[in-house]
Amino acid sequence: MTKNFARHSLVAAIAAITTTGVALQAHAATEVNLGHTLSSSSHYSVGADAFKETLEELSDGAYTVNEHPSGSLGGEREMIEGLQIGTVDFVITSTGPLGNFVPETYVLDLPFLFEDYEEARCVLDSDLGDELLAKMSDHNLVGLAWSENGFRHMTNSQREIATPEDAEGLRVRTMENSVHQEAFRQMGARPTPMAFPELFTALQQGTVDGQENPITVIVATNFWEVQDYLSLTGHVYSPAVVLGSPIFMDGLSEEERGWFEQAAQASAEATREEVSRLEREGVALLEEKGMTVKTDIDVAPFQEAVKPAYEIFTSEYGNEMLERVQEKASDC
Repeated sequence: MTKNFARHSLVAAIAAITTTGVALQAHAATEVNLGHTLSSSSHYSVGADAFKETLEELSDGAYTVNEHPSGSLGGEREMIEGLQIGTVDFVITSTGPLGNFVPETYVLDLPFLFEDYEEARCVLDSDLGDELLAKMSDHNLVGLAWSENGFRHMTNSQREIATPEDAEGLRVRTMENSVHQEAFRQMGARPTPMAFPELFTALQQGTVDGQENPITVIVATNFWEVQDYLSLTGHVYSPAVVLGSPIFMDGLSEEERGWFEQAAQASAEATREEVSRLEREGVALLEEKGMTVKTDIDVAPFQEAVKPAYEIFTSEYGNEMLERVQEKASDC
């Protein structure tokens, strides 16, 4: 009797452990990785937090998000390639290198395309912006939402820049984007493309004299430590985009896909709010950190200097998308 009881107790215990293990396995969260090249205190990280919180709430914990900041998964180009082969699940990236994969997006990197944030956001949130996101599926990427970096400005370690001539001869790091590079070439600068994770060290060592980025990035990366001058040229509006891996996304149900789309939208909204905050407060912070800031810049000479970049773009990609963006912007 005692042996039978013990045997039954052992069987029951094994059954309970097995049942618990199966239940735990059934409820184990699926981990996804989300990468970006900026620090964990950046506007990208604010967007990553919103993505994580929204997805984990909508999925009731079925999915968890691991953020990989500071280029720990590689530069933007490498991470986009990772999406295509499935080694990376999601990325928040600037559009600078995206044109190498989705040529239709090159139009967004033309200098002085948008007058202000309201106009830029209006265009990207329109049916035209949705169309550009959809085109990414033709290039083995999933475009989920338009996020933001902001209007790009110039910094350098040599001198104040008030006119295009002031940039002549400066070695300026640019993104791996032919439109950007040509714009700086036309100003007399020496564009030097390199991956963002390499930039701070390159500035520190004098490999390049300057760089161009929005206030958000200049603040998040502590560029005041290696740059003395900031010129608020606002020469390019720099969107960002939340991208997904088609290999990951194709394995989702319709409901699950909706969760990720909502998470991406929440990420974009949170990032834009942070960009707006830093645009209000960032310049004063950079001045406090010792940077000399040139604010009263006549952009007309810069606009004239970079016109050849438009000619290069239209000769290769035509006028249609540019004209559609300009028409949409005029309606905003």
